[in-house]
Formats: sequence, C-alpha cells, structure tokens
Amino acid sequence: MAVTVKDLERIRQEGLKALKEKLGLVGMIKFIQMYSDGEGNYTEERKEKLANLKEEDLQKYLLDKFTEINLNFAIFDKNYQIC
Repeated sequence: MAVTVKDLERIRQEGLKALKEKLGLVGMIKFIQMYSDGEGNYTEERKEKLANLKEEDLQKYLLDKFTEINLNFAIFDKNYQIC
C-alpha cells in the first residue's frame, strides 16, 4: 500500500500532537532538536531570510504554525495582533 503525501502530513501532525501531549511544548521542541543535524551556513542564511522580513509576515507565519500544530493557546488575535 502506497503512502500518500496527505498520509505523511497526517502522521507528522499526529506525531507532533503526541509529543506535545506527552512531553509538553518545551520537551517536544528539545526532542525534535535532538534529531536535527543542521546544514549550510546558518548566519548567512539568516541574514538573507531576515533582510526583508516584516513584522506582519512574522506574526502571520507564527499564527499559522501554532494553528497547524494545534497548540492550546493563542498569542495573536484574528488581525495578527499580539494579545
């Protein structure tokens, strides 16, 4: 049986949810970091990514990510303003 991209995304979301429920948010992040080797030149990549970043873009990105992993709190309202 082939695994679809949708199945993989569901597995990823369920895995993050399980980690968060079992380890808490900080534990989940630390666990994921243990398996992230990293690559490339972080400093240069960061400079490039942040060069044109607007506060509104960052707020929207964070809201989308928090919603995606179904965190039980919100730090932004519907207008992407910090609560």
